[in-house]
Amino acid sequence: MISFIVRLRFSPEDHDSIENILRELTRESRLEPGCVTYVPHFVDGDANTVVIYEQYRDEAAVEHHRATPHFAQFAIGGLYQKMLEREVENLTFIA
Repeated sequence: MISFIVRLRFSPEDHDSIENILRELTRESRLEPGCVTYVPHFVDGDANTVVIYEQYRDEAAVEHHRATPHFAQFAIGGLYQKMLEREVENLTFIA
């Protein structure tokens, strides 16, 4: 199991467009056969920060996710163009 958290920071004026992009990206990502969990959140008290919890069956599923048309459109062509900061935390599964 591959799990990680992506933390993205955006300008306040991008809040609504980020929410729309995330709705589309989430809908498509959850349909991928190797996607176990894909859950985006706005941080309470900091509406300019998004945290996405992602979990995939294996490394091949992560690679597949990053090669999809919806990742290219919504992540690379949307979120990455608007983000001010990006941080990824890889997680180790306990139980």
